[in-house]
Amino acid sequence: MYYKVSGVTGKLTGATAASAYSPQGLKATVPSQAPAMIFAVPTKVVSETGSVAHYMGINKVPELQKIFQKTDGAPVHLKRGVMDKMLYRTTMGLTIGGTLYCLMALYIAAQPRKPQ
Repeated sequence: MYYKVSGVTGKLTGATAASAYSPQGLKATVPSQAPAMIFAVPTKVVSETGSVAHYMGINKVPELQKIFQKTDGAPVHLKRGVMDKMLYRTTMGLTIGGTLYCLMALYIAAQPRKPQ
């Protein structure tokens, strides 16, 4: 007689020879045909694929370097124009507003409640 561990109870239960030697439904199979060889297809050399990858866009680094290395006295986070200024002012406004709101909430929480 053959035994195997039951997945439900965790105890030994009686089993057939085939199920005892192939746990959890895993069965040894013989492939009907040989698998294809991994290296049967010739590989492409880097020089054969082309010089520039197709997914890459235009290189913007040189023009951004010119913008950020200009000595115009503006801070780095404001050098790209109106959108940078709007983003900076919005961020600062929300930061100051959030700080004031937190201080107000702390002040209200620190006040003792009057018994009724």
